[in-house]
Amino acid sequence: MTPTSQARAAYGAPALPTRTARGTEYELFARVTHRLKAAEALGRDGFGALARALHDNRVLWTTLADDVASPGNVLPAPLRARLFYLAEFTALHSRKVLAGEARAGVLIDINTAVMRGLRQGAERGGEEAG
Repeated sequence: MTPTSQARAAYGAPALPTRTARGTEYELFARVTHRLKAAEALGRDGFGALARALHDNRVLWTTLADDVASPGNVLPAPLRARLFYLAEFTALHSRKVLAGEARAGVLIDINTAVMRGLRQGAERGGEEAG
């Protein structure tokens, strides 16, 4: 390999694309939502996978709630309040799912709606993170 080809390989296109904050949030929601769907589809046999996916979903929402509650968050106050409420709802509904009193579908729907908002914001060129 010549020095020129080594330089091209080292400084050429990055192996991994650069992600925006919005893209990272989208990816996190997509992963946990996929796991929720897969576990829910397994029914009773998927309880262990569902419990792990619910835990990860709650961690994601708790982190998001912490971020929107921070004084430095740049999102509009009404949006911050709605996201914080959704984090509380997610925690409560997750407990009901674990107790067998509810299904995870509503959590999947909420995550999907957030993902849609993140995608639309990225398409509009918005880059503020949640």
